[in-house]
Amino acid sequence: MDAPLVYIVDDDYSLRRLLEFTLKSWGYASQTFANGELLLQALDEQTPEIVLMDHMMPGLSGLDTLKTVRDKYPDLPVIMLSAQGKIDVAVELMRAGATDYFTKPVDLKRLQFALNNAMSIHKLKDKVRQLQETLESTVRFDNIISSSGVMQNVLKLVDKARNSDINVLIEGESGTGKELIARAIHFNGNRKDRPFVVINCAAIPRELLESELFGHERGSFTGAVDRKIGKFEAAHTGTIFLDEIGELDMTLQAKLLRVIQTKQFERIGGLETYTSDARIISATNRDLLSMAEQRSFREDLYYRLCTFPIKLPSLRERPSEIPLLAEHFLNQFAARENKPGMTMGADTLALLQRYPWPGNVRELQSIIERAVLLADGDSIGPEDLPQALRFSGGRSEGGLPAEIFSTREDVLPLEKIKEMAIQRALRLFDGNMTETARALSIGRTTLYDLIKKYDIRP
Repeated sequence: MDAPLVYIVDDDYSLRRLLEFTLKSWGYASQTFANGELLLQALDEQTPEIVLMDHMMPGLSGLDTLKTVRDKYPDLPVIMLSAQGKIDVAVELMRAGATDYFTKPVDLKRLQFALNNAMSIHKLKDKVRQLQETLESTVRFDNIISSSGVMQNVLKLVDKARNSDINVLIEGESGTGKELIARAIHFNGNRKDRPFVVINCAAIPRELLESELFGHERGSFTGAVDRKIGKFEAAHTGTIFLDEIGELDMTLQAKLLRVIQTKQFERIGGLETYTSDARIISATNRDLLSMAEQRSFREDLYYRLCTFPIKLPSLRERPSEIPLLAEHFLNQFAARENKPGMTMGADTLALLQRYPWPGNVRELQSIIERAVLLADGDSIGPEDLPQALRFSGGRSEGGLPAEIFSTREDVLPLEKIKEMAIQRALRLFDGNMTETARALSIGRTTLYDLIKKYDIRP
């Protein structure tokens, strides 16, 4: 591995040579410059990990050079040296963007620590930038697979909403990719460099959800041992994504309505009012308008959230995209499992296209991931797919696969079928108890009792 490169800028030749020799003994490579003009020319050709620069130099001063470097290379660490020990000089340099400041003669032990610290921060920023670029690449419009007209219409709506602060409500069945669309709106819009904060309103107990949304002060309730910053506070100037918004109880709905109207809130147990300029994107798999008519969801809140609705189609409504999505997931998981060049037979693809996909894209993704792991050769065959999917071609009047009881050995005890149904539903809904219970047409209490009975681990 190449040694990290440090540019040394000082009009004192002796000091340049001393620093060059010292940095080499610490494991750094260095290049020296007598003034700021030469540094700026070198930066156009190669960017180092750190710049170590004098404050007082003939020609372009260290301060002016620092300001120019900051404008062109905002993340480049710059450590300043100065013969002046005045506090106002240090303050001026730090305000101009210096990473650290040392007076001459330089304390070499402290300088080594500062260089190592600046190097660590530089690596961390590089890693964050790479992760950010990776994240943004996954939510670019051209990376969202869509060959059907209905999904093209969805992307047109996303394009119109991305640079606006309008409230967006994304509706669609579980597994259709509502969070992906929310991320596409944020990371392709004018707030992409600001926080994107996610909260699943169905995954957090109702008694804790208010604290998650708005935060709390120390001692405000049992267990509140420290002050907590809420999601709205964390999302200030960015975007907050309220997933499964239909699960919010009426009390919190009223508080959310106030935040939307005034952009203000208080932490639990606090008196101070805080402001959050967070753009709100919400999502639901429920019919909020019907809920509003039944008075289980506030009508005024619904119309505030649904200023710009986006309806996501289910996977069975866009069967033309199944081959594209399957190929995408196949390539993704084959690369991860070190099985490059895997293919999918025509008979396997035909089964995928006949299946109704109750779990939508998320279910397809899980099935392809499993199939890649199970496949012994370089091709996924029907035998690598779940039994329910293989038998989905013909269905009886009751909705069960026609071939499921083709032999006596196929018949399972009723209790086993119930256990399998719960396990499958939990997988499809990512362990969401509310959605699992609704899909199975049972209550949450009954679901918890059955999970305990069959010793199922969600």
